[in-house]
Amino acid sequence: MSLIEGKTLNRLTRCLAVAAVVLLAACDRSGSGQATAPSLRVLVTESEQRDVPLSIDMVGSTLGTKDVPIRARVEGFLETMEFTEGTFVTEGDLLYTIDPQPFQAKLVEAQSMLAAAQTNLAKAEADLARIKPLAEIKAVSEQDLDAAVATEAATRASVRASEASVELAEIELSYTRIKAPISGLIGLTQAKPGEFVGRDPNPVVLNQVSDINPIRARFSISEREYLILARNYLAQHPAEDREKRGMRSDRPRNMILILADGSEHPEKGSVVATSQSVDQETGTYIMEASFPNPTGVILPGQFARVRAPYETLENVVVIPRKAVSELQGLFRVYVVDAAGLVSVREIQLGPKTGDDVVVETGLEAGETVIIEGIQKVRPGMTVEAVPEESALASQESADG
Repeated sequence: MSLIEGKTLNRLTRCLAVAAVVLLAACDRSGSGQATAPSLRVLVTESEQRDVPLSIDMVGSTLGTKDVPIRARVEGFLETMEFTEGTFVTEGDLLYTIDPQPFQAKLVEAQSMLAAAQTNLAKAEADLARIKPLAEIKAVSEQDLDAAVATEAATRASVRASEASVELAEIELSYTRIKAPISGLIGLTQAKPGEFVGRDPNPVVLNQVSDINPIRARFSISEREYLILARNYLAQHPAEDREKRGMRSDRPRNMILILADGSEHPEKGSVVATSQSVDQETGTYIMEASFPNPTGVILPGQFARVRAPYETLENVVVIPRKAVSELQGLFRVYVVDAAGLVSVREIQLGPKTGDDVVVETGLEAGETVIIEGIQKVRPGMTVEAVPEESALASQESADG
């Protein structure tokens, strides 16, 4: 054997010895005498058994119990604005004044015409009073009597017309003082003093007053959702008269109003108005629910989501929706036993509730299901199951 061959053999022998030491160490760590790959870490949680309230969420917007536009009912120059924008006003409060001079002049003209008509009527009545006794003794002709009667009737009608003209002029003059039709929150004015109002293209609607306590939420639901709510309501009120059934104001106050920031309005509401039919073009049914709004924090026009509870399922199995995977219309979950062995279960799903879903069959309460890492596991694998609560606590500690 040459020197080079001897060195090569010694080097090979040392490499084999090192490999043997590493293999023995790995066998010692595994405790089984065989090398094992590191276990896959997955997040898991236990299926729960609890009562599940079912509800339907509907998207809509808020509006006042009354939203009344403030209109200029006569034309003219706006003289004054007697309120502060964005504040509450009381029914009957003076809001705007329009230049009254043209309407005062019109009233004076109508009053003068009334006075003239009344004078003519007095003369006609006097003439008729003189002619009647003369006609009885044949001192005047029947034609003269008929003319006097006709003149008295015509002047009397003229007086009534003049009185109506005066009343109309008074009404138009009153329109120059615009008052609040209801108590509520008034908005931003569409015209300022000095502007000509009451005729397009100038402003006609000057403002709006809204009664916001209670506040209403208008929303639409699908035909299927309507049937769920209506049947549930009828099941709870079987003895009521037929005309009182349906989505009416006598429903219990159990509606929940969820605002744009995700918070719940502290006051519960009830349905107070509905459309009379389902819209055939959209397949939706419009409803309105009323909610007390004593603080006035909710304004008309806000985004709102209305939640309508309709049933509570008792003692059902619930798991997170992210634990469920679907394959060709079949739903399944991956279950981990105490030894970390993975198996797959086909399940039958029930209603969804928030981020959870009800399992009708295929899973028992207290079983451990994988909620993160589903794509990496296969039945028969052994995994390291990390409870979701532990992972969240570790994350919070790391963030802190």
